[in-house]
Amino acid sequence: MPTDSLNTALFDPRNGDEPLLVQSVQYDSGPQEPERTNYFSIYLIRSGEGCFWADAGCHTFAANTLLFFVPYQFIRLEPKRSVQADLIQFHANFLCVETFHSEVGCAGILFNDPYGAPKIELDGEELQQVDQTIVNLHREQTQRGLAHTEASLAYLKVLLILATRLKTPSGEACRTGAIDTRHPVLGPLRELVEQHYTSLHSPADYARLLHMTPKTLGRIVREQLGKTLTDLIRERILTRAKWELLHTLKPVKHVAREVGFADELYFSRMFKKATGFSPLFFRQFETEIRGGSNLSMLSADAPIQPAGANSDTSNSQPRRTARSAGR
Repeated sequence: MPTDSLNTALFDPRNGDEPLLVQSVQYDSGPQEPERTNYFSIYLIRSGEGCFWADAGCHTFAANTLLFFVPYQFIRLEPKRSVQADLIQFHANFLCVETFHSEVGCAGILFNDPYGAPKIELDGEELQQVDQTIVNLHREQTQRGLAHTEASLAYLKVLLILATRLKTPSGEACRTGAIDTRHPVLGPLRELVEQHYTSLHSPADYARLLHMTPKTLGRIVREQLGKTLTDLIRERILTRAKWELLHTLKPVKHVAREVGFADELYFSRMFKKATGFSPLFFRQFETEIRGGSNLSMLSADAPIQPAGANSDTSNSQPRRTARSAGR
């Protein structure tokens, strides 16, 4: 995973950047690494197939699939042949995912869910609904008619509601979180990680609690979730850490301790490896461009359900490439 942040373009309204971008993109076959950004990103794959990495998690994709990525996330696409897709990107200044998903009751389903694949495969009718919503979004951003910002926000919310419904067809799934339950150990594992991720960082600890060997548990997690158990635990830690950095003024060393790291420097290195930036830069930059609005939200235990753990606007104006402070 790259850690130097050179391939990075951050949304910054002070430079006139747009908080919502809607565009068509194409990737040739072979490895592709889109710029790391502080937008939430949604891809609708129109054609092509292959695999993609969201941080350390590896998953497959094909045509008529929605992919979901969070801000500052490392993304790698490996198409088997040329891929065409629609790309919707939005920043918290346009829509705060935490607040919105809290309203609809399914936060952590599309974004910031370490226990599920960040994708949805669409059938014919579902594709038609999603496609029409994206067409409407693109039209509003292109024509920029009366109240186009409000209309775009409404269409984006509809897109997220549609996607959430598709990924959680039952109300029970919304309450407990979307998780691949093809193997019965995944449910108990999720409960244990949620209880102990701030104190137990070793896969062997969870294997012991589940009365399994680390090798067996590791194989199940890798096969079912596309990542190692170590990666899953780390993702959960980082979700909590990002929440605390965004929504409180606790010193970095206090945030580090809350997620189980006595060594602030070790925590900072892990955070930078995952996001491309130091915890201090992450906090300062996002707070500046949000005008401090992120600090008005309450900080609790930053659960995956129902609040998520990371806050969350198209034209083709160039974006600033970030290459400075805190990296």
